Amino acid sequence: VQLQASGGGLVQAGGSLRLACKVSRIIFVSNTVGWYRQAPGKQRELVARISSGGTTNYADAVKGRFTISRENAKNTIYLQMNSLEPEDTAVYYCNLVNQPRSWGPGTQVTVSS
Repeated sequence: VQLQASGGGLVQAGGSLRLACKVSRIIFVSNTVGWYRQAPGKQRELVARISSGGTTNYADAVKGRFTISRENAKNTIYLQMNSLEPEDTAVYYCNLVNQPRSWGPGTQVTVSS
């Protein structure tokens, strides 16, 4: 599998979750990977991205609460989500930022108030 997201779940507001995205080695080493999310009735949005060199960018809505990182030895991209809010409820996906591959099922994150 080229990109597979996992780690979602149900959490109370203020809680934390860590998502993981397993990436095929061949595309992990030289691509910018992003975490996206899609809430019911809304368009999919990019919330964080990390380049092959480790440069990160965040959407304003998650800045200061979410942290994206990469673990090269495991070909894995993480999204640490802290201080979660009900508005963060969505299906979360990982994909390449440039020339995205097919979208997998994602992982559901539900934040209760």
